[in-house]
Amino acid sequence: MNLLVQTPLFGFLLTLTAYYVSVWVQNRLKTQLANPLIISVSLVIIILKILNISLDTYANGAALIGFFLAPATITLGLSVYRHLENLKRYWLVVLAGSTVGAAVSISTILIGARIFSLEPLLRQSLIPKSVTNAIAIEISPLIGGIPSLTVLAVLFTGLTGILLIPLMVRLFCRDNEVAQGLAIGTSTHLIGTSKALEIGSIQGAMSSIAICTTGLATVVLVLVLQL
Repeated sequence: MNLLVQTPLFGFLLTLTAYYVSVWVQNRLKTQLANPLIISVSLVIIILKILNISLDTYANGAALIGFFLAPATITLGLSVYRHLENLKRYWLVVLAGSTVGAAVSISTILIGARIFSLEPLLRQSLIPKSVTNAIAIEISPLIGGIPSLTVLAVLFTGLTGILLIPLMVRLFCRDNEVAQGLAIGTSTHLIGTSKALEIGSIQGAMSSIAICTTGLATVVLVLVLQL
């Protein structure tokens, strides 16, 4: 058993098994609360605790899955290409919406940090919470944050968004596919985009675009405001 745990194959198989179990649970329960990402993360943590396996040991194999993150992200460009006309038509809306969304996200952290008297280190780590991990972990150290805390904030933001997206869509933009996609991508980055693709192809394409534009807007705002 110890020999198996020490091999990179362990973390890889544990991650895949936890994910497939979580998908099965969601299909059985048919509710947004049974989100595969939440369930699979919880299962992995529980198993590591029960077997007393260190995070570093698990990460040796789990990192193999990270290799596929870049190709999976690139495939989002296919949905953007299929709806290129929408991008040309709504380019100003995309830029304005992403910029406003990034500004609101940063503002909520700054206001919340003041209200709850958060330490500067924690505040800086939370500022990039609404951009995708690839951008967030680069912004965080530049503004004095801790990348590991930033990754946690990004994950929490995405998971919260997945749970709230169906409600928000019904309340604020039921009949506007473009607005739905932009809102999802701007606020919940890549994790939310996976949900947008389930809702519709236009939503998925606009959400994919919003991930990039919101990331760029966040970088610009952070530099301009010197946070």
